[in-house]
This record gives sequence, structure tokens and C-alpha cells, in this order.
Amino acid sequence: MPSKLLEEFRNWLRPAEHHDAPSVVPYGDELNVPTSPYALVIEDEPGICKVIAMTLTAMGVEAECHHTAREGIAALDRRLPAIIFLDVALEGSDAIDVIRGLGERGYGGVVQLMSGSNMSLLDDVRRIGTRHGLDMRPPLEKPFRAEAIRHIITGVHLDSRPPAPTITLDEVLANDWLELWYQPKIDLRTSTLAGAEGLVRCRHPVHGLMMPSSFLPEASEPSHAALTERVIATALRDWDEAAEAGVYLHTAVNTSIGALANLQLPALIREHRPKSDKWPGLILEITESEVVKDVALMHEISTQLRIYGITFAIDDFGEGFSSFARLRELPFVELKLDVSFVKGCGTDTKNAGICQTIINLAHHFGAVAVAEGLENATDLQAIHRMGCDLGQGFFLARPMPKANFLALLRERVLQKQAS
Repeated sequence: MPSKLLEEFRNWLRPAEHHDAPSVVPYGDELNVPTSPYALVIEDEPGICKVIAMTLTAMGVEAECHHTAREGIAALDRRLPAIIFLDVALEGSDAIDVIRGLGERGYGGVVQLMSGSNMSLLDDVRRIGTRHGLDMRPPLEKPFRAEAIRHIITGVHLDSRPPAPTITLDEVLANDWLELWYQPKIDLRTSTLAGAEGLVRCRHPVHGLMMPSSFLPEASEPSHAALTERVIATALRDWDEAAEAGVYLHTAVNTSIGALANLQLPALIREHRPKSDKWPGLILEITESEVVKDVALMHEISTQLRIYGITFAIDDFGEGFSSFARLRELPFVELKLDVSFVKGCGTDTKNAGICQTIINLAHHFGAVAVAEGLENATDLQAIHRMGCDLGQGFFLARPMPKANFLALLRERVLQKQAS
């Protein structure tokens, strides 16, 4: 991929990825939360931030500094810290604002207050934090030495994430906790936005943002069908909102052949289908292992849905090694390379060979090849050299709430108009 095009794209994306959105405490591994210890410093004095960060780094703890309550709370969207170093007085806010935000989100880590104020005030703030259900450690009075930070860290369990609660898909749907987040899909030839995949999330009123692994594994087939119905209707409505901004992207959502067989999809599509003649259709992604369960049924469903502008992508391709003869029976528009082959394809010749074969196969069938799970520049460059059409992964863009995604689209439109 031409580095200039990639940098232009990422420079455009980077500001929009972080538009304001409700802050949450993430569960599960889909946010790609690193395993190294991590601390958050919310302090408006740069010198103190530097001292704390340097001390933590020397102890093998990664530190991120923010100067306002708003920035600090928003950082929880990206990664959950084991400990938060919190100054009482902040730029345009104070520690009470942060404490309220942490309490609302059920933060389970340690909060270490610090201030140059008198200890009586610090003790009062600490008691307020305790009332909000937070683990408030004895206040740290400024000025302090690096040794005080080291002492605090030695008493903190650095993986402070509480266990994810158990909820059911039926609960999520009944309480309307479902959200559809969008991860951009990038045209690797031009470094432009080509589409997006809608990914389900649950926003629990107490536990915050929860990944599908928290509520999907035990779901019944009827529940999966209800989820698919809700997701398709939501994706089609969201497309209308994007169209209002002047952007007409291909969007995709995940489903299963069992869910499709249990739904009256033509009626659902007729009810929610965008009226715009610029609607490019909706892509339903089904894993290769699902497809091979009943190729004849899949062919029948996909053929009927093409009448309504619905097409199919085979997800995680390469995992089950479907026969070429079976692929010939399916009118798919995308082959998505399984992430286990994409990861490391820039250095692993075996993975690279499998990726190249799948890309060639997709093109042979007149389909688009999509590499998902791109997490570094080496793999991205390798996939680009192989002629892969689209890319998706944290290196390019993370999944984001609908509000952030629509803000990204509007920003792109304004940039085009200004150029």
C-alpha cells in the first residue's frame, strides 16, 4: 500500500475516531485490550504527570496522562486501567466529576487521590468515592517522591478488571441494550473508506459495554434469529442516517444460516429497505463453517435475497477449507480471509501462501477479497502486495459507536467540499 495514501487516510480517520461518545468500561477481548499493566493519570500539572509516568514505566507499567475529567473518563473507552492517579483540582473540573463518572460506569480498579490541598479535604473526597462504590486508597499529599508511587503500585493487583457478568441474549434484546458499532473497511488500492461492518455490542446500565462473548455463546436459535432481525433493521436505518450526510457505503452484518432459515427475510427487507436509489445493498456475512452445513439451503436463500439487494460474504474463509465445487454454487460477493492467516502473513511464508491462494480464488469467482484482523504495517503491506481488495482491522480503524461513525462520515464530506 502506498505509504502516503495510507497516512492521508489515517490522518483523516484519527480525529473522527474519538468524537464524543458515552464512556464505558469494556469487557472481553474484542477491544484488543493489551495484557501489560496499565495506569491512567488524570492530572493538570505536566511536571507531575511526567514524574508519575516515568516512575510507572520504570516498573513495567504503561501510563497514559490526561489533564481534564472529560478526557480521563473518555480514555476508559479504549482501555481499562488497573489504577487511576487522580488530582483533586483539574483543568475546568475536579475529582468529584471523575468519581461520579467512574461510579456510574462501575469502575473496578483502584483510585489513588493526590493533591496539595489539606488532608481534611482529601479525606472528604475519598469518602465520596467510597460511597460511589470505588476502591479509594489513602490520599497522596503533594509534593511526593517517586518512591511513594512505587510503594502504591506494589500494593495494587495490576489486572483489576472484574469478572464479566453473565447475561443472556434474551435480556439484551428485551431491555433494548443492543448497540451496533461500525468498523470501517478500507479500499487497499486507494486508502479510502469502502464500507463498514456492523458489530453487536451490549450497553448494560450497570456493567457498561459488553462484548458478544458475554451474551451470545449460550443463546438459542430463536434468540439468534431475533438478534439477526434486530441487527438487519438497525443497519438499514443507520444507512439512511449516513445517506443524509451524503455518504452511500456498503454495510455488512454477521448472521447464521439457522437464523436466516427462521426469518421471513424478504418481508423484513421490504419493510426496512432504504428508499434511496443510491442504496448499494446490504452484505450478510456467514462463516465458512456455517455455509457448508447446508449449501443447497444457502444457495436458495442467497438467490432469493439478491432480488432485494442483499448479498453474501463468506467470513473466516480458510478455516474449514470448503471445496471449490461448493463455492461455485454460492453467489457470494466477498471472501473474508480468516484472521489466523492474515496475522503474521508479512513474515510467515506459509500464512502468506494461504492468503495469496484465497485472494486469487476470490478474484477467480469475481468476488472481492477482504483481509480482516490487520494489526500492523508489515501484514498490511504484504496483503496489499498480494492484490487484496479491502482491509479491516485495528491498525486501520477500530470499531466505533454509530455516533462516532456518522461523525467520521460527515467530517469526510466536509473535507471533500472544502478541497
